[in-house]
Amino acid sequence: MALEPGTIIEGKVTGITQFGAFISFDEGKTGLVHISEIAPEYVKNIRDHVKENDVVKAKILSVDAGGKISLSIKQAILEERAKAKKAPRKQAPKRPDDFDWSKKDKPTSFEDMMAKFKQDSDEKLSDMKKGLDSKRGSSGYRRSNGSF
Repeated sequence: MALEPGTIIEGKVTGITQFGAFISFDEGKTGLVHISEIAPEYVKNIRDHVKENDVVKAKILSVDAGGKISLSIKQAILEERAKAKKAPRKQAPKRPDDFDWSKKDKPTSFEDMMAKFKQDSDEKLSDMKKGLDSKRGSSGYRRSNGSF
């Protein structure tokens, strides 16, 4: 496997220090995940996010001439979230003809339809009355000449 920046690898946490975590992968190679690259949120204690022997995914940030490998768990997580957001979603029908009306729950009898209509009507009337009461104010009375 080529160690190129941008590649996401899977490895096991072999050590944890105050400044980062060491990840072992691909036939004994080891890289370091700096504390700032552990998680998308602020990390005060690395052990709250990873434990030794955890298997994690990390993105290769860089490989220097001395063979040191810099990794980022945070960027691997953010890339996976971005891919999940790009996944195709089922689109809502654009026209009434596109909607599958057979899937909608239909009341089984006339009485059920009337009961549902009455319930919906009562809810709408209740909402409408609440809206009108709030617009009228709290005093609730008018003077005889029609002014407040």
